[in-house]
Amino acid sequence: MRAGVRRAKYKAEVQAEILGAAREIFVQGGYENFSMRALAERIGYSTAATYKHFKSKGEIFEHLAAESFAALMAASESVKSIAGEDPVDRLKRGMLAYVHFGLQNSDHYRIAFLLHQPDTTRPPKPTAAYAGLKSRVQSCIDTGKFRSGDIELMAQSLWAAAHGITSLLIQKPAFPWVARRRLIAQVFDSAVEGLLAQCR
Repeated sequence: MRAGVRRAKYKAEVQAEILGAAREIFVQGGYENFSMRALAERIGYSTAATYKHFKSKGEIFEHLAAESFAALMAASESVKSIAGEDPVDRLKRGMLAYVHFGLQNSDHYRIAFLLHQPDTTRPPKPTAAYAGLKSRVQSCIDTGKFRSGDIELMAQSLWAAAHGITSLLIQKPAFPWVARRRLIAQVFDSAVEGLLAQCR
C-alpha cells in the first residue's frame, strides 16, 4: 500500500474515532457542555491533535448531523412502492419507518432533531426525507384519497405527529406508555383522518 493511501486510511480511521466519541459526548451532555478538551481526553489524544482534524465543535456537530440525516434518508428510501398499494397505507409505512429509525437509532435522532446548536447562523434546510414525505402526500392527493389543499401544511402536520411520538418515546422511556404499536398506530390514524377526502 502506498504511503499516501496509508495516510488517508489512517486519517479516516482517526476521524471516525473522533466522531464516534463526539456523538457520545453530545448525546450525554448536550451541545453547550461539549468541549474539544473533553473529546481529546475521551479518545486519548492531545487537544492540538484533535484540532488537526476538526477546527471546532460546531464543525464536528455538523458532520454528525449530516451522518444522522444520511442514515434517516436511507431508512426513508427503504420504503419501496408496492404495486396496487393504497397510497395512504404507503404514507403510513413511511411514517412508521421514520419512527422506527428514531427508536432504533436514538443517538442519531437526538443529534438530528433534539440537540440545539446555538451558534449556527444557517437556517435549517428541508431534508430529503421530508421531500419523500411530501411526495407520498402528493400521491394521496393525486389519487383522491386526500382532499386538495396546502401540501406543505399537510406534510408538516404529519411530520409533527411522527416527530412528536418519536421524541416522546425516546425522552420519556419510563412513562407508562400503552403498547407501542397501538400508540403509534393511533397517532398516525388521528393525523391522517383529518386529511382524508371524505372528511370535508
